[in-house]
Formats: sequence, structure tokens, C-alpha cells
Amino acid sequence: MSYTALARKWRPKRFDELTGQEHVLQALSNALATQRVHHAFLFTGTRGVGKTTIARILAKCLNCDTGMTPTPCGTCATCREIDEGRFVDLIEVDAASRTKVEDTRELLENVQYAPTRGRYKVYLIDEVHMLSNNSFNALLKTLEEPPPHVKFLLATTDPQKLPVTVLSRCLQFNLKRLPVSLIAQRMKFILDAENLGYEAPGIRLLAEAADGSMRDGLSLLDQLLAFGGGRASEEAARSMLATVDRKQVEQLVKLIGSGDTQAVLAFARSLEEWAPDYADMLDEIAGLLVQVAMKQALPTYEGDELHPESLLADLAAAIPPEDVQLHYQTVILGRRDLAWAPDPRSGFEMTLLRILAFRPVSGEGGRGVAPVGGSAGASSGVSSGSTRSATRSATSVSVASAQPAARGELGSWPETLAALELGGAARQLAAHCALIGREGALVRLALDPAQSLLKTAALVDKLSQALAKHLGENVKVEIELAQSTVDTPARAEQREVEATLSTARQSIDEDPTVRGFKERFGATVKTDSVKPN
Repeated sequence: MSYTALARKWRPKRFDELTGQEHVLQALSNALATQRVHHAFLFTGTRGVGKTTIARILAKCLNCDTGMTPTPCGTCATCREIDEGRFVDLIEVDAASRTKVEDTRELLENVQYAPTRGRYKVYLIDEVHMLSNNSFNALLKTLEEPPPHVKFLLATTDPQKLPVTVLSRCLQFNLKRLPVSLIAQRMKFILDAENLGYEAPGIRLLAEAADGSMRDGLSLLDQLLAFGGGRASEEAARSMLATVDRKQVEQLVKLIGSGDTQAVLAFARSLEEWAPDYADMLDEIAGLLVQVAMKQALPTYEGDELHPESLLADLAAAIPPEDVQLHYQTVILGRRDLAWAPDPRSGFEMTLLRILAFRPVSGEGGRGVAPVGGSAGASSGVSSGSTRSATRSATSVSVASAQPAARGELGSWPETLAALELGGAARQLAAHCALIGREGALVRLALDPAQSLLKTAALVDKLSQALAKHLGENVKVEIELAQSTVDTPARAEQREVEATLSTARQSIDEDPTVRGFKERFGATVKTDSVKPN
């Protein structure tokens, strides 16, 4: 007995057997139930999402011996013949192989004649976008005013190629790509019905590889059953799809979380014997980091077949949320740049080194990224070559001038500001304020009048929360506009920057080489070019 592929054997024969596409099924069912069925339907969507299947079921609904109904019996002669592809009044046409206008005219010659057996003569034209312009013109008049006994069901993966005149004469239904979970659920149902063994992670891998297509997923399942000797295991799925071992990815992410560069690189180089696809490896790492981020954001998140909750909980506790976000971004950029690397392995290892080299840090002006083990600020100094600049940055000035206050204490305002976990516009607001005083749970600040636009309810609330977290008690910040210029951390920082620039410019003026150029050639120094790095 010949073997029937799973995609054909388990092709839905009723609307209630379809997976997904509820928005299409509801419209068609209501139209059939109320006997308000349009004469032309256009089903669009990517391959394997159910366009032709829905069209065939609709043909059964229109011609079932029990009457026009959204629930055909499936047992009458008409239903059986349609399922077997031999119903005389269902004319299926592959437009890809019949693109000429002569083919279309020949097809339409019998439109005027009544159906031989059924209630309606149904024309199912697959890949209709492949018809030529002349073929569309030949079809247009019939499509606009067909005989009452004719229905047109058109299917295409590329509706953009259809003339507007055709689109305007059809009811168009856009079929969605199927989610991974629905494809995996359907596969498990079929395997249970077939009494075949499987592992949930293996089915998940196939569902992801199907890329939204149920037919592709079932074809892959057929291939996996042949590859695995009648069993759909995770190991066989990974071997067939040439994907990396999940445990290798998990181990690598754990090592990344530990920050041990030597161990990470040693493990990465040990993967060479498996000849992995490094692009897939980076995709797997990014996918795992997404799951970890979900677990950190939603403690009740249970993961999926490939990422159990226990693993996600361990990684979520081991890697700080800000590190997870930066790691993910680094992996995505590394995946994008892999094609430009000297070779895939070098690109993969460089991506891992980037992950290990940079960590999010807090500093003046908000959160940023700094090298692991490096200094958050740059030391001050002046270069003595032809290019002169003041290398002391604003961040380093503020860090040097204001040592963080002890946690839980409200010291001077610059000291307190240096200790606050605050970034972005909220930190800018705080930097342009001066401390007036504290009255119980109320902290009063004066805002530089020149920065009045920074005072918004949202930013004041963020400042209040950061200050309450620092002090370990509930406090409220009240900000009033100062009547005159106040000495704020931002102004102090600006003064130090200007002092550094002044020192740099003076050093340049006093440089013997510069003085020689001035005296011999009448040179002048462009002091505006001296800027902080």
C-alpha cells in the first residue's frame, strides 16, 4: 500500500478542523448560514497556510447534498468526490501552467452552462497572479457578471501582481502566517493520532523551521520521521536541521554570565569540532536571551518547550537585566556583521569578546556602556603635538568633584546626585537644581531659571523615586524656580570644564614650538579648536 504524506492525509476537510485563520472562517460561515455568498473570493497569503484547502471546503459547503451549509456532511457523494478530487463541477486550474489567453478563453467557454451535478459550478484558480494581462482581460467580464450558478475562488501568494480591476470584483481574505505554537500543537495532535513517539523540543524546532507554513511543517515532520526511524526526537531534529545543541547554547550563556573570558573562548573553540553554523549559533543565543528577559520582566513566565522555566530562572538570577539587554543587542549586531568578518568563526568569537568587554554602568548624564575593568572617566591632560585638546570629559569632572554620598544619607546635593540611580532627562533636571533643605519627608530644590522647561511632573516623579530609593524611605521632591542664578552641579561642572580649557589654552600659548611659530611666521592659535573630549 502506497504511503500518503502527512500534509495530504491530514488535510482539513471541514472548517472546524482548520488551524488558525479564524477571521476568514467566521466570515465564510456567516455568509453560508445567511445564504449571502459572493460570486468571487480571493484568498491570499504565504505558501502552506490554507488557501486552497479553504477553497475546497467552501466548494463542499456550496454543493453538499444536505444543502448549502457551513458544516458539510462529508459523507454524501458530492463531499466524497470533492475530497477525492473528482467532482465534475469543481474545476481546479493551476494558473502557473496555463498563463496564455487561449487557455483562459477555453476555460470560460463552459461558464454559461449549468452545473452537471452540483448546485454551483466552482472555478478554483490557484496562483492566479501568474495569468497574463490578456488572460486577466478575458476573465474580467465574466468575473464581474457571472451566471448565477458560477462561483470563482482565486488563490495567490502575490496579490500585488493582480490588476486593481480584478481585486475590486472579489472579496479578499488575507490568510495569516501561523504561529509556532499552533503548528507545534497540530503536529503533536497528528503524532498522537498516528501513535508515533516524539519529544516536545524536537517538535518546537520543526515548528520554528516551518516559518509560518503548516504544509512546510508537516513536510519537515515527514522528513524527521524518516530520519529518526519513526520517532520525532530533539536530537534527530537538530541533526536534520543542522542546528546547534541546545545544551551548548545554554552552557555558553551561563559562561557569559560568569564573565570568565578564558572559559568562554575555550568553550567557543571547542565547538569547532561540530562544524556549527555560527549564524545559527548567534540566533540561538539571542533567542535564549529573549526568554531570559521575558522571565525577568514577568516572574510568572513559564518558558516554552526549548527553554524550561528552571533554566530561565537560573539565568535571570545570574545575569542582571541591563546586561541581558546589552548582550542581546551585541549578539544581534554581531549576527548582522557576520558576513563582513574575515571568517564566520572570527566574527562569532569577536561578538563574544564584545559581550564580555562591555557592561552597562551608571554615571553623570545617565546610563552608558563602559569597558569591563576600565575607568568610567578619563584623566585630564593636554597633548603637546600639533593637535591640542582638553581631554578631561564632563563626566570625569563631575565624578572627581563630587564623591558619592553614603547610601541612605542626604549629604550635599552634588554628592547625593552622584549616588542616585538616575539617567536621561531626569538626571539633567537634578543637575540643574540646588538643595534648599529638607523638611521631614519633603526635599525642597531650587531649579536654575534657564532650565525651567525641564520641570515636568514625570521627571519630578522619577527624581522623587530615585531619591527615595537612595534614602531608603518615602520622600517627595518639591522643585521651585530660583529667583536668581543658583550654584548647581551643572554650573560647577561647567566651571571646571572652562578652567580645564583655560589651562589647556594657556599651556598651548606657552609651548615653545607654538611660540616659535608665532615669532617666526606670525602664526595665531585658534583657541576655539580646543575642546573637551
